[in-house]
Amino acid sequence: MTALKQFDRLEATGLWRRSPDEQRREVIVSLGDATLTMSDINGTALAHWSLGAVNRANGTAVPAIYFPDNDPGETLELGADETEMINGIDRLLRAIERRRPHPGKLRFVLSGMAALALGVAAVVWFPDALQRYTVSVVPPLKRAEIGGALLQSVQRVTGPPCMTEEARRPLRRLAMRVLGEGAAGRVVIVPDGPQTSAHLPGGLILLNRSVVEDHEDPDVAAGHILVEAQRAAVTDPLADLIAHAGLMASLRLLTTGNLPDSALSDYAEHLVTASPVAVGDETLLAAFAAAELRSSPYAYAQDITGETMLPLIEADPRAEEGSRPVLSDADWVRLQGICGA
Repeated sequence: MTALKQFDRLEATGLWRRSPDEQRREVIVSLGDATLTMSDINGTALAHWSLGAVNRANGTAVPAIYFPDNDPGETLELGADETEMINGIDRLLRAIERRRPHPGKLRFVLSGMAALALGVAAVVWFPDALQRYTVSVVPPLKRAEIGGALLQSVQRVTGPPCMTEEARRPLRRLAMRVLGEGAAGRVVIVPDGPQTSAHLPGGLILLNRSVVEDHEDPDVAAGHILVEAQRAAVTDPLADLIAHAGLMASLRLLTTGNLPDSALSDYAEHLVTASPVAVGDETLLAAFAAAELRSSPYAYAQDITGETMLPLIEADPRAEEGSRPVLSDADWVRLQGICGA
């Protein structure tokens, strides 16, 4: 994968923790061709990180601290005595970054050189076109970074994401069951904020704690995730963010690759109070059918009388055979306690 054969297999000792609530523990760190593996002293693997999803949190400072994409709370710390491992990881990360597709990189550079001239014209003639252009040149990795920054701003309104050790795996299983195998970490449950759900750039989906706490059927939570994913497909969350942030924020993103903190804070407040975008019943029914989920539990959760959700109830694609299992009863009970008492 990396062609840096001298780092095909390195081992070191580090300090790893799965979440901020846990104490750091000493682990054996193994650097392979494509993965970083943390194991206990008995050789039992505790975590596997894909090198393509590893980030360094503190630049060139030592001890070096690393974390996986979308989970900055899980960290690995390597001390000054593990220089060879630190250099190996950093060189591999640089090599991976060089070989990663950057469909928007050249356009970002060109946009930076033209931004001043373009900005004057954009204010007068085509702000909408500039915003559309900005959205089109932001690559997936930058979208994920913006989504993570926005999540930090949203937490000031919703409170920090809920998480218990018992609920960590059930939440990942729920996300993968609805959104696919690569979706672990994309669903975040918050204690307050959106009435039921919302979506952020980079594929993140927020669920209000009530979605899991107030319903006995896991199909309801699965339905909210599925519907929110359909909303994200209909309305690009980055486009909505940039439209709300305005012209100067678009120029800032084009020239620096970042959005102002104030734009993220303003949009976070808007996001948790905005009315959800409507998605056509036929689109939703097709999505429920593809996911092998009943649509009626979600519909009744939206309207207990069912009067305003009749199409999703009467045309439920899995009414007879039922949903393909979402979570085991034990996992669902663990997930319902994710926000604690």
